[in-house]
Amino acid sequence: MYDPPRRTSLSPIFVILVAVTVGGGVLCTLGGRVAVTTGVILLVLGGWAVSLSLHEFGHAAMAYRGGDTSVADKGYLTLDIRRYADPSLSFTVPLILLLIGGIPLPGGAVWINNWAIRTRLARSLVSLAGPTVNLLLGAVLAAVTATVAMPEGLLIGLSYLGLVQLLAFVLNILPVPGLDGFGVIEPYLSQPAQEFGAKVRGWAPLVLFVVIISINGAGALFFDAGSAIFTGLGGNGDAATNGYSAFTFWRHMNDYPTPT
Repeated sequence: MYDPPRRTSLSPIFVILVAVTVGGGVLCTLGGRVAVTTGVILLVLGGWAVSLSLHEFGHAAMAYRGGDTSVADKGYLTLDIRRYADPSLSFTVPLILLLIGGIPLPGGAVWINNWAIRTRLARSLVSLAGPTVNLLLGAVLAAVTATVAMPEGLLIGLSYLGLVQLLAFVLNILPVPGLDGFGVIEPYLSQPAQEFGAKVRGWAPLVLFVVIISINGAGALFFDAGSAIFTGLGGNGDAATNGYSAFTFWRHMNDYPTPT
């Protein structure tokens, strides 16, 4: 008899993404520019996909606790990244932006039935859950790289991945429609303000991205905020910078040392 997959069973896609991330970490330990560069790219891209799944799972798990049990039927509790695809903001665009600008723009979404959420506080916590995941991941990576001896290649890869998590936290927590920071305050806003947010949420994050990359002060403030949190948590800022150079190797061919 056919046994359909459980609504909360762990997705094999998530396991594959974890394996890609771990494989990238292993390559980072081998030394040599090609191995380290390839390893950093796989580690950061795989880690970004894993963290995106965990970010969206955090939203869904909090929504389930708050009263919206439909998230289980939608497959949001399986950590399957395919379930979090957002038609208006696909994974492809954020991936390209991460590669060219180092900005982890949100690339997924879970559709919550807010009418089923019992209280305004619960709705706020649903939105807050995602950025909290990024903050925790960044804190763990900062702590690990600060306390565990490891090869230089792995150090720069994990450091940059940790910085990406904290940049994602800073970006997502901004009170901009379409981002989680707006979702945190939205339940307490007036009806006109909520309606305005609903109208612009599809493209407001992209406008924010344009502002960050086109206005020097805005971009510097964004990256400085993420870097300050990373180093404040014990992370190695120089290692994260070298990791970024390895991740965008075509822009920094001679900027980072060859780990041995």
